[in-house]
Amino acid sequence: MFDGATLVYKYDGSFEGLMCCVFASYEHKEIPLDILPPEGQPGLFDILKSIETDRQKAQRVYDSIPVRISLEAQELVKLGFLTCTPQKERLIFLFLRLGYKLGGKVMGMLTDDNVHALQKAVRNLTYESHRYKGFVRFSVYNEALVAVIEPENFVLPLLAYHFSNRYPNEVFMIFDKTHKAALIHQAGRVEIVDVEEWELPEPDEQEVEYRRLWQQFYKTIAIESRDNPRCRMNFMPKRFWKHLTEFYPEQKVKAHPIPGEQARLLGGSS
Repeated sequence: MFDGATLVYKYDGSFEGLMCCVFASYEHKEIPLDILPPEGQPGLFDILKSIETDRQKAQRVYDSIPVRISLEAQELVKLGFLTCTPQKERLIFLFLRLGYKLGGKVMGMLTDDNVHALQKAVRNLTYESHRYKGFVRFSVYNEALVAVIEPENFVLPLLAYHFSNRYPNEVFMIFDKTHKAALIHQAGRVEIVDVEEWELPEPDEQEVEYRRLWQQFYKTIAIESRDNPRCRMNFMPKRFWKHLTEFYPEQKVKAHPIPGEQARLLGGSS
């Protein structure tokens, strides 16, 4: 028997795996102290229990959310999993247990610490994804549009629809350096794939000229008398500046070929 006070679940890090943790909790009538991803470390006196991912069980849990709670709760759970909030697994787990008990009114229970924390995390996620819809800067490589971002939350799933509709006929890739993943759009198909390491190749002369023109446009439309650095940082925090073309230093480089693995990701020949 597990001691519920020290029991800790460990899962494979997938959304389906987390849903299986919820299933296991009800199946075995136990409430884990925490739910850890693969890289998580249990405490010295914790009893670790590994939960295997079973897609059928995961689907049963996921399908039960709108039936027993609400569609809004299902969306909250799905988005909550994409956030960077600490112990998001436990927040989602406790939210679902409360929701299964109380139904749809759980969505308005902001005095509950777990509900409040989960909703706050999702607001942060959606706000960050909204910012990236304006802050992504593409460069042209091998006839493909390529961008690099370093978000706090896993925003790629929320950006997929926006950029696929904006550039329906383009081949493009958005590389999330934080989460080692890339959103790839090609031939009308969108896919998010794991990419352990990827660096932008040096831009060719045409791309350097595009950047220079954009920087010149940015400077030209600026109104010096209305320059307000504090206000700009409120709407465009410094953590975004690293990948904004308007803040790049001037570049004078020659064309470089794209390495084989990078060319493959962009649909070119290696």
